[in-house]
Amino acid sequence: MSAMAAKAEEPINEQAVANVYSAMRSEITQIYSKITELEMEVSEHSLVVNAIQPLDPARRCYRMIGGVLVERTIKEVLPAIQRNKEGIEEVIARLNEALEKKKKEISDFEAKYKIRIRKPDADVKEESGRKEGSAQGVLVRPVGSNE
Repeated sequence: MSAMAAKAEEPINEQAVANVYSAMRSEITQIYSKITELEMEVSEHSLVVNAIQPLDPARRCYRMIGGVLVERTIKEVLPAIQRNKEGIEEVIARLNEALEKKKKEISDFEAKYKIRIRKPDADVKEESGRKEGSAQGVLVRPVGSNE
């Protein structure tokens, strides 16, 4: 029934289509940023694992759990860090799947409403060319020079 309700609530005018499209784009951006954040956490976990793995398992180490610094042994901490890393990697995989679905959804939306993105690259090149051309041949003498 929700699919029928979604079809009944299709955007009516151009502004509604633009709003839905921008919302979809922002969702994709949010997913990208979350993936990047989690990938950074995975790399931090890898650094910690690589740093403590060769050490004596009975050695004391400290771990932050919910904002509290807890003293444990490497033998206790290493498996927990590895499990956390694996869990984060699974979340990243699910987010990548969701990202692909959103990309397909947005491309279908673009095709349905014939949306084309304007590329500002041509405008930037023209502006930079004008700025360089207008500044050529200008001589400025240093302040305080009386020549």
